[in-house]
Amino acid sequence: MDFAIRPVEPGEYGTLGEITAQAYLQDGLLDFGESDGYLVELRNVAKRAAAAEVLVAVADGKVLGGVTFVPGAGPMADLAGPGETEIRMLAVAHAARGRGVGEALVRACLDRARAVEGCVRVVLSSQSSMRTAHRVYERLGFVRTPGRDWNPLPELDDITLLTYELTF
Repeated sequence: MDFAIRPVEPGEYGTLGEITAQAYLQDGLLDFGESDGYLVELRNVAKRAAAAEVLVAVADGKVLGGVTFVPGAGPMADLAGPGETEIRMLAVAHAARGRGVGEALVRACLDRARAVEGCVRVVLSSQSSMRTAHRVYERLGFVRTPGRDWNPLPELDDITLLTYELTF
């Protein structure tokens, strides 16, 4: 591994926010493109860092990607209930893909989850088109939980987030 995983530093919030936004935009994951309201959330790393733990992968002083680890129910949790932690907003810069950055970030979240007292499960949501991410999750032992799939925008019938969990 030619990169390190560590907590994001405030001076990196803007960089990670832009990496995350561009990953979602370039991969066609936002239904409304540049006008999608979710871009504000993707770019707002300071908000995430205030309510959860944001990790980055860094090499040679450059941020390659990041993820939000949510240690339980709270303002950043979409799914996490009692005994669960959650992974959100995993993104890797296009130039850094194929180096194991995404998998390393997920593994770091799993390590943190194992250290959370009472945690028995890690949950996450994913779009159906995120097939590369699905392969990473499944390789690490996550399984699909269709009964938890959900729609973040109920006014739009065609958006369903797929859910996964890994039970310890």
